[in-house]
Amino acid sequence: MELEVQGRRVFAATGGAPFEAGRATLVLVHGAGMDHTVWSMQARYFAHHGFSVLGLDLPGHGRSQGPAPDSVPGYADWLAAVLDVAGAREVHLVGHSLGALIALAYAARHPDAVSRLALLGALAHMPVHPDLLGAARDGRHEAYESIVGWGVGRRGQIGGHRAPGLWVTGASLRLLEAGAAGMLANDLAACNDWKDGLEAAAAVTCPALLLLGSDDRMTPARGAAPLADALAESSTVLLERAGHMMMVEQPDETLDALAAFMSG
Repeated sequence: MELEVQGRRVFAATGGAPFEAGRATLVLVHGAGMDHTVWSMQARYFAHHGFSVLGLDLPGHGRSQGPAPDSVPGYADWLAAVLDVAGAREVHLVGHSLGALIALAYAARHPDAVSRLALLGALAHMPVHPDLLGAARDGRHEAYESIVGWGVGRRGQIGGHRAPGLWVTGASLRLLEAGAAGMLANDLAACNDWKDGLEAAAAVTCPALLLLGSDDRMTPARGAAPLADALAESSTVLLERAGHMMMVEQPDETLDALAAFMSG
């Protein structure tokens, strides 16, 4: 569905079922350079199991108009405006990578508005290597190649995926290539510059889930302990052999973990 937020078009996938503002709302926030399509399986399940779903395209991504904010707090403010326009209630918030930082920042600023918070592939601070930032700013294709090479787990690089014809590395590369000029650089810089993750986590009052991949080389699971400790009520699930793109590499396992958490 489409919303008008701050005078610009925002697209949100609803998982194949109409959005009903009166129901509990599951909000899915994608990572840097991506769009709502990374959540296809999870969105459809929750839309048919008790939730209204908003699988958002961030500003300037997918089918949402830009410009994009240049910071995590800016994205969190945008998210607040979207949820207000949508009339979302009893928000269950799920974010991946940059989207996890946005979700964390929003939950810290609006603790009474979030019922549950799931953070996928997240650390309290997610620095980006200067060479990758430079390649993204210059629009060089190696930026996309590096992200896919490091972001998809080693098992996911060799095939054997559940959906016939699905090639995780190739699909991820095409998605990055389709993004607007400068968008990946903007998103990576937002991740790199935001250093308030632990402070934000301490302000979150709802139950939180950290969903991590054992083969995540972008946000290694071993670095998540400080974030888990800072959250008032957190649990951690480790997906064996999953990389950073866990929701497309291991969609069933990701869905199982999210469904168990959202059911309480």
